[in-house]
Amino acid sequence: MFKNFYLKILFVLFSILSFSQDPVKWSTSVEKITENKFKLNTIAIIQENWRLYSQNLEEGGALPTEFVFEDESIFESVSDVIELDAITKYDPIFKMDQSYFINETVFTQEITLNENYDQNSIIQDLYYQVCDDRVCIFQDVKLVFNLNSEYSASVTSFDYSAIVSDLKLDLGNSELLENEYVAEIDNNFSRRLNILILGLLGGFLALLTPCVFPMIPLTVSFFSTKNEKAKLYSMSYGLFIILIYVSLSIPFYFLENINPEILNQISTSPVLNFIFFAIFIAFALSLFGLFEITLPSSWSNTVDSKSNMYKGLISTFFMSLTLCLVSFSCTGPILGTLLVGTLTSDGGAIDLTYGMLGFGVALAIPFTLLAFFPNIINKLPKSGSWTNSIKVILGFVELALAFKFLSNVDLIQEWGILKREVFIAIWVLISIACGIYLIITSRKTSYIISSLGFILIGLYMGSSLFTKSTNMSLLSGLLPPEFYSIYNDSNNCPLGLDCIKDFNDGLDESILTNKPILLDFTGWACANCRRVEENTWSVPKVYDLINNQFILISLYVDDRSDLSDEEIIVLKDKNGNQKILDKVGEKWSAFQTINFKNNSQPYYVLLSPELELLNKPLQYTDTETYYTWLAEGLKNFNNKSYFLK
Repeated sequence: MFKNFYLKILFVLFSILSFSQDPVKWSTSVEKITENKFKLNTIAIIQENWRLYSQNLEEGGALPTEFVFEDESIFESVSDVIELDAITKYDPIFKMDQSYFINETVFTQEITLNENYDQNSIIQDLYYQVCDDRVCIFQDVKLVFNLNSEYSASVTSFDYSAIVSDLKLDLGNSELLENEYVAEIDNNFSRRLNILILGLLGGFLALLTPCVFPMIPLTVSFFSTKNEKAKLYSMSYGLFIILIYVSLSIPFYFLENINPEILNQISTSPVLNFIFFAIFIAFALSLFGLFEITLPSSWSNTVDSKSNMYKGLISTFFMSLTLCLVSFSCTGPILGTLLVGTLTSDGGAIDLTYGMLGFGVALAIPFTLLAFFPNIINKLPKSGSWTNSIKVILGFVELALAFKFLSNVDLIQEWGILKREVFIAIWVLISIACGIYLIITSRKTSYIISSLGFILIGLYMGSSLFTKSTNMSLLSGLLPPEFYSIYNDSNNCPLGLDCIKDFNDGLDESILTNKPILLDFTGWACANCRRVEENTWSVPKVYDLINNQFILISLYVDDRSDLSDEEIIVLKDKNGNQKILDKVGEKWSAFQTINFKNNSQPYYVLLSPELELLNKPLQYTDTETYYTWLAEGLKNFNNKSYFLK
């Protein structure tokens, strides 16, 4: 926990430094071949841990490095830019193989000038993207090649620190720009408490299945026949159950250390989500009784023999392990649900530990408490057909959850098959089918009441298909987001949101509606921008806030569209360097750097219509932190006294 906190602090400091120090230092040199023919060399010195990308990349990854001459009419011929052999490896930002350079590289190009060219230099625009493992920066520089000198000349970066331009905003609360937003760790507690409770519920459900419930009186009676150490053995039996289930989470810590992104890859991989769908279907069919998912019988037999071979606490441990193995046909589907559910959340392996802890505690409680109070056993209901009914009900639950993972695949792949209404209709059918099963199974009052409950739940969910007044917030983490609807026409904004792609237009809308601004600095080739949009903005509570409470302004810093002649901007820095902004992306990149002293993406800012910063800007982060940040900014906007600070 503290390690992550200090890493965030280090990242904050690095972000501040990166504003004044470009991760790549460029220089140029010229080799004269003939009177009009020259070889142009562009040298890149790349900071440690940063990657400069090749010119030759497939679509869907990084922005390729690109060299463009300002005036090609001066050349008789121009060769392609030749680059050194690039490293091609899996890139953690783009989740695919990318070709890039580290440390140092050289680009070369041969040109032949027209005979009537009489200038001493040539100017070339260079566009590139550079990334570390967390953020990417889009940059452009002007390369100047001195034709009368073979010596290397450094390329001076444009200094944005003292710019006079119409792009500069008069921001209120600008002191908030001194530090990036550092997430509070308190929201982790509520998430892990919820997972612990879910683990407890899963364990208690497992107790009611025919694989576990009949073993309670047998095991407790075994401990009751022991001597005065019976209570010690029963406590150790329960403790060993907890330790066994918690230990199941340990391998995932090693996976996280090998590849910190592996759990995120699990949650976002369409292939793995489809595999989870198939596994949950298998779990459901197993719980319906079509077949049993069991561990090899030799395992439980071997472990059981060990419990008879040893004495004392060692024997008790093997008895606990035997229970875990022989009950797997019922507990396996529940554990699988817990495993997948926690690994696809934002917390990683530690969330799985909390879930397994809750499951183990719930399973251990009756075996421990009833050994202390054995008379209570007589008051427990006898095992029978009702335990099998519990098992089948769990099968319907597994079937419903299976479609959640198929829905993830549908969302990621943009198939448009399981829209929100279709998904809800499937769950309605599953809920009503569960109710019908209970009515058919028995005419007992308890069965009829339970069946009516499932049918009413199905009808309630079904009512949301016809009226928006039905509150489905309890299922917000399971249903597809509201925007993913058969009634929603797609647009060119993320997730169908109503975004504005010009700052001034967005500001006008903010003033008109008196809504705060969510300023989104993004890029078409920004992989982490897509992850925030797909994994965080798509969460219903986040989506609803953005859609209903904010004016979303999305500015693409790598948009290569030309500005109109009247929109072209000329900037001059304090060193006399001139920068011409004739592309849409160049304008918004400069706008971000001038006003917010940052040039990496994704980068999010909350502003009032009066251009007051509502809180500290935010970069790539987890869903809960992003939601907390949005809610904090909205609260500050509604609390006008905030602006008097």
